[in-house]
Amino acid sequence: MRNYTAAPSQGPSVFRSSSFRIVAMFASCFVISGVTVMAFSGYHSLHLLSQQMKQSVANERDEALSEARIKDIAHLEPVMSELVRNEPGFYYLLQNAPGHVVVGNMFHLRPVPGWRTLSWTHRSLPPDHRPVIGYGSVLQDGGYLFVGIEAEPVQTLRRDLWFMLGWSAIGFILIGVAGGFVLSRLVLGKIEAISQTARDIMRGDLSRRLPLNAANDEFDHLAVSLNAMLERNETLVASIRQVTDDIAHDMRRPLAHLGHHLDDLSGISLPPAETEALNQARHNLNEALEIFSSLLKLAQIEADDRVPDSQTLDVHDLLVTISDLYQPILEDRDQRLSLDVSNHSMHLYGNRVLLTQMLANLLENATNHCPAGGEVTLSASASPKTVTIVVADNGPGIPVHEREHVFEKMVRLDRSRSVPGTGLGLSMVRAIVRLHGGQIRLLDNEPGLRCEMMFPKAPSSTS
Repeated sequence: MRNYTAAPSQGPSVFRSSSFRIVAMFASCFVISGVTVMAFSGYHSLHLLSQQMKQSVANERDEALSEARIKDIAHLEPVMSELVRNEPGFYYLLQNAPGHVVVGNMFHLRPVPGWRTLSWTHRSLPPDHRPVIGYGSVLQDGGYLFVGIEAEPVQTLRRDLWFMLGWSAIGFILIGVAGGFVLSRLVLGKIEAISQTARDIMRGDLSRRLPLNAANDEFDHLAVSLNAMLERNETLVASIRQVTDDIAHDMRRPLAHLGHHLDDLSGISLPPAETEALNQARHNLNEALEIFSSLLKLAQIEADDRVPDSQTLDVHDLLVTISDLYQPILEDRDQRLSLDVSNHSMHLYGNRVLLTQMLANLLENATNHCPAGGEVTLSASASPKTVTIVVADNGPGIPVHEREHVFEKMVRLDRSRSVPGTGLGLSMVRAIVRLHGGQIRLLDNEPGLRCEMMFPKAPSSTS
């Protein structure tokens, strides 16, 4: 049987939650898709604008060549002079074979034919640094004709496109992160409500149910199903407890009567064999009564969800008291009991009787399994939030694969059959530890068994 303990009340971080990762993945896909669509749309717009500007340049060049009829300097010079005066939106350059400017509003260029994009150029008066896209043609007489148009709109559109892509990506990311954070908080709130209910049920409050809201969403459907299951489990547990209590109560009565009859027989003179059988019957009867009493006590502890008569207890005083009680018992068995409580200011909330019974069960278990000359150690230590009580011995110990099994009711290991006990001691110990909000674990003491119990620490100022 696994030793399930309540999960810590601190919920998972929003940024590590599954809902946030899902939203982050969706936001990432959304950002990539959005940026891709915007980039494609911007590139298409940029391409269309470039094509329109090239078409304008081509039309202007064809019109000039058409008016000149012959592609040489002599025929193009009057046409280009007219265009320079009447078309201020274009750049013109007509230069002769040696590279001297004949007509134009540009300085000379290398005579490269075809489409050209100039990163900057300037008119002669005044200087004007602007990008230009144009087309150059080598004339029949070796001259060079260039017709261009200002490319600033293309560069502006390209710059605006990158600006828009960058800020859009940042905006998408911020919206995705914020949306993921908000959604994760909402989901984690509902999950934490389920977790808190589960922790309350694990602490013994079987009446707890999952809260419902008016949304009628999948969480409500899950809550309705889980509440129906919890209702059924509570009914079954209550029925089992009732049957157990009834059996224990009903069996104690005839067993008590049987004890009275055995007491009556003890006053009669009987042969030695019958007297021995009578004594053995009384021993078995007392053992059965002890088992029923332990079962009733264990059922009562497991049914409680709060520690009865809880108060702030001094751990040092608690351990000294139980040590003084068991010191003579261990000495009679030729064993030693060592007490190690270095910190005298450790306190915890609890029931003194139950915690004393817990320690008594552990010490009884340790001394029953330790050989003559063995040693049992009782110690305590504290951290900022917990108090740890340890009962250790140098006996045979318990194998690792059986350490959880021994906490079950009426379980006794094969080698412990000859040792006195009912098989309920460790079950009682774990029930008391859980009732006090603590945890228990069995470890190897090398040799022997080490039982560690960790309880929430109470401030010493309240003692």
